[in-house]
Amino acid sequence: MTVKTRQSKLSFVLFLTLVIICGMFSCATYTSCTDNTVEQSNISRISDQVWIYSQSHPDGFTIDIRDMSEPSEGIAVSYAATQNSHSRDQLDNVIRHALAHDGYVGGWYNDEDGLYYFDSTKLFPEDSLGTAVKFGIENKQYSVFVLSNFLSVPCEGKVADIITRGKVLVGTTGDYRPLSFREPETGEYWGFGIEMAQEFAKYMNVTTEYVATSWPTLTADVMAEPQTFDFAIGGITITDARKEIMLMSDGYLGNGKTILCRAEDADKYQSLADIDKPEVRVMVNPGGLNEKFANENLTHATIIVHEKNEEIPSLIAEGQADIMITEITEAPYYIQTDSRLAAPLINAPFTRGEIGVLMRKGQDDLLDLINSRIEKMKSDGSLRSLHEKYGLVYSY
Repeated sequence: MTVKTRQSKLSFVLFLTLVIICGMFSCATYTSCTDNTVEQSNISRISDQVWIYSQSHPDGFTIDIRDMSEPSEGIAVSYAATQNSHSRDQLDNVIRHALAHDGYVGGWYNDEDGLYYFDSTKLFPEDSLGTAVKFGIENKQYSVFVLSNFLSVPCEGKVADIITRGKVLVGTTGDYRPLSFREPETGEYWGFGIEMAQEFAKYMNVTTEYVATSWPTLTADVMAEPQTFDFAIGGITITDARKEIMLMSDGYLGNGKTILCRAEDADKYQSLADIDKPEVRVMVNPGGLNEKFANENLTHATIIVHEKNEEIPSLIAEGQADIMITEITEAPYYIQTDSRLAAPLINAPFTRGEIGVLMRKGQDDLLDLINSRIEKMKSDGSLRSLHEKYGLVYSY
């Protein structure tokens, strides 16, 4: 009886131990399966919500799946891992990736194949376009998308080239105070247009490098092969003739033709008729719209072409000519800095126009980016502040 009892006790202990181990294993297995079930259930629930949301946003959306809110700012870039995921069946994988990464999902409806496409998305701050485009290139994306202004920036194109290079090449004459001027002693550029160029560069997270151009060669320089600069800026009037063969941005500064003369002669010149006389010497710089305007409208005056635009105001003040054809954007600087000069017709210019950014055709992505920044500067007040800084009239 003693032996049997010991064997029975030992068998019971072994049985009980086995039951406990099996129970622990079963419990662990059950818990794991329960977690997976809960996780899949959660993913399916989120997928259903995103799918329903997509039906009412066929033009595209970016959504934070953690709280189902749609961010209004940021730069959305898709991950390569979820590329070409479409329809409800493939949405779970997109949601799973998004939960493991940034928590954002983008979607849109493709009219061509009738499918909804979804991607796990990374959201960059709007002042990080350069980083966003580089991420897009690494993930083989077609473009990145700026949420606040619906700007699509291709990952292949002029903007991407500039970002990859790390600097934007800016063509400018450097002879047009206060829009673009190059200090002869230091070579430093300053002016309203220069600050605009710096604003565009800042948005692309790149530096600026200035390339000298001139009014007579401006068009040829823009069209040159190989390309010498990405865009030109600084006192360039938007015209139909330029837009026929090149691209021009929206206007960011109003302008118009006017005159500079000696202060003591201000009362003498109140109209074109007062100027268009053989004894009146009119000085212009070559190759630009000032020379064109003088040749078309002053057929009796004596036209003098002087090579350097920035020298003409002083020559007028010294009496080497009577009139300078200029713009309402340039004249205020000279009458404020040289008391010998006057601009009697500054408030009644002969023409009305706008100044913009000039570039070659085929750079529509860069044009769209520049136009988006001009619009942003108009809406947030920074363009007005820049006008005030340089004493220019704001007309937007």
